[in-house]
Amino acid sequence: MKLRYKNYILLLTIILLTGNSCKKFVDINKDPNNPTSAQLSLLLPSTEISMAGNFTGIINGTSAIMQHTIPSSTLSRYQESGSDFSSSWDGLYSQTLNDIEAIITAGTTQQQWGYVAIAKIEKVYIYSLMVDMWGDIPYSQAQLGQQNNAPALEGGAAVYEKLLTLLDDGIADANKITATTLVPNSSDVFYAGTKASWVAMANSLKLKMYNQIRLVDPARSTAAIKTLIAGPLINSNSTDFTFKFGSSINPSNRHPWHKSEYTSGKSFYQSQSFIDLMFGLDDPRLRYFIFRQNATVGLNNSSNGNGYYGRNPGDGTAAPADQARRSTFGIYPAGGLYDNAPINNLPLTNLYLTNTGAIGSTKVVAITDGTGAGITPLITYAMVKFIRAEAALTLNTGDNARQSLSDAVTANLSSVSTYAAANGGIAMPAATITGYVNRLLAQYDATDAAGKLNLVMTQKYIACYGNGMEVYNDYRRTGLPVLRPLLSPLNVFPLRLYYSQTELSANAFFATNGNQLQVAQQITPVFWNK
Repeated sequence: MKLRYKNYILLLTIILLTGNSCKKFVDINKDPNNPTSAQLSLLLPSTEISMAGNFTGIINGTSAIMQHTIPSSTLSRYQESGSDFSSSWDGLYSQTLNDIEAIITAGTTQQQWGYVAIAKIEKVYIYSLMVDMWGDIPYSQAQLGQQNNAPALEGGAAVYEKLLTLLDDGIADANKITATTLVPNSSDVFYAGTKASWVAMANSLKLKMYNQIRLVDPARSTAAIKTLIAGPLINSNSTDFTFKFGSSINPSNRHPWHKSEYTSGKSFYQSQSFIDLMFGLDDPRLRYFIFRQNATVGLNNSSNGNGYYGRNPGDGTAAPADQARRSTFGIYPAGGLYDNAPINNLPLTNLYLTNTGAIGSTKVVAITDGTGAGITPLITYAMVKFIRAEAALTLNTGDNARQSLSDAVTANLSSVSTYAAANGGIAMPAATITGYVNRLLAQYDATDAAGKLNLVMTQKYIACYGNGMEVYNDYRRTGLPVLRPLLSPLNVFPLRLYYSQTELSANAFFATNGNQLQVAQQITPVFWNK
């Protein structure tokens, strides 16, 4: 899977770069193999694409740890290895971050402040998540090339401080541009260069980071968040910081979950605990998230179920011959199929996950099913609202937690609905969205403070399907949602991810204590995890 995805990134980058820059390559007065300066219009979209690709391994791994999915690896049983995240670590450092540094250096020299601003914001986003995932990481010495090929680990708390400063620098650079766009629209795959969107994304990232460290310094986080909620933040689904995949089969630029599972061979089970959670909550998103290949199969490959055949977290038994029967990824976020087939054994009390209008049928999926044009939700309007709800409940920021919860769930349901309708599925009825949200608000009103936080974090857990990194962060910070105990764990819940084995082998800094550091990752909290 890792090799296939690297090939995908290479192909997608070639398509993007050649499609947007033909004029640059036909200038016979310049040697394209020896450019005198970094071609910022080519480098920036390349970093954005490689970032999304290199995050895939981390998202898959954290989604397994957090019971969103059950891959063929042992991560769903809490057993890590040095190869689990090596492609992501190596790719981010050797490709994405190197190119970002080149943009910042060349862009500063050329006073191309729009490119510099986006690159700095992107750099903060990547490094902040690397701290969240690994704790201590190479930072100040990381992009020095031959000047230092053995960068030391830097404490996560110190890196966060530098990143918050860099984020302010990026916003300041953006504000040097008086135009509405920072760069040409063809040079930015996220926001087509729109200045307001990048500034709102930067502030939303800052909001996320201050909420992340709220246990370390509550007073500081409270003051910062009170300022940030005045805006501008990501304030609509249309300005989500989301990576969008394509629909091409050859060369393939489809969502990695679609590439992996809409074939005869499959690498994932769907998480039975996640399915059961949504089924029990009468959650209409279940039809969008999960597609059933068989209408009557059940857990343990039985024949008297309702088609939601997944695997319990921590199940270490061998997989039977069930690849044409197990449930798979649906239309959102993978770009697969919408499940419009009748569901057996639905509770009579269900109001939103029902068989009304369910006239479709299950089928064994193939590469031609769905569009594959899925998304990776990185920072969305819904996430911003969930963060504001959590901060209001835990820090007393003065924000309206109830309204933020309502806005967050409405935004996610609407986003799923809009995406599905545009990709061969069925839109969610407006009455379903309103009714589901109103029922949550009634539950919110009827519970205590702990129950309110549990409701917020559980709904965020569902809404972040497709981004395991965020729910992994949330769980270590709040202990929510309550996860299903593993059937057969191989280790304790991992508090950090394992370092890349390539880094341990190649970086002289790890020569004497690499193995000890690796083992400690499993049980050592990240600095903000108090």
